Amino acid sequence: MDRMIYIGMSGAKQALEQQASVANNMANVSTPGFRAQINNFRAVPVIGDEVATRAMVIATTPGADMRSGPLMPTGRSLDVAIRGDGWLTIQMPDGSEAYTRVGNLQVGAEGQLLTMDSRPLVGDAGPMVVPPGSALVIAGDGVVTALGAGDPLVGASEVGRLKLVNPAAADLVRGDDGIFRMRAGAAAPQVDPNVRLLSGTLEGSNVNPVEVMVDMIGNARRFEMQMKTLHTAESNDQVANKLLSTG
Repeated sequence: MDRMIYIGMSGAKQALEQQASVANNMANVSTPGFRAQINNFRAVPVIGDEVATRAMVIATTPGADMRSGPLMPTGRSLDVAIRGDGWLTIQMPDGSEAYTRVGNLQVGAEGQLLTMDSRPLVGDAGPMVVPPGSALVIAGDGVVTALGAGDPLVGASEVGRLKLVNPAAADLVRGDDGIFRMRAGAAAPQVDPNVRLLSGTLEGSNVNPVEVMVDMIGNARRFEMQMKTLHTAESNDQVANKLLSTG
């Protein structure tokens, strides 16, 4: 009965772990620019000194759903959404570059252009800094223009251009913080002039709440099925013990 018990135990454990990932998708159904995590199961052999007759199941997250989320007009000048494919470039604390679709921006105390979680936006010449107290206009090609109080739009000061990139989806790896980085060995992406922004708009999460709810119910049913397998194995063991004791 050990094979049945092992299959039921590993299956129940991985169903619970996948349920946590699905629950994270559900929790981010309203997070701007969020990319849903894809979940799957795969069977792997148990490696050991014994004959390779055992296998276990592992819950895997092979990647993220790269479909675009819905565009939501906000009217806020520092809200930007990428139309179609592409990414905003941000700088991480260690100085490396990472990529996000979250476009609700803010200006830091020292004039840095930041995401809402305080990560600096990268421009042509590094992290972007804007004049304090200025009003910003972000064009479709990523050019950031600063306007002083009462200044006309014509002849306004150009601060810089946001670094907009479009690496292949296969080269991107999602971190536990929800931010994407290039996979090991992949070259850093160059600026892509075809990536366009839409100002005054935010991209919503691409999580479909109905699909996620169905996934949560399916995981719960799989867990119940594996637990039933364990109970069945226990009952079979008890019957076998009785037969042996009466023999």
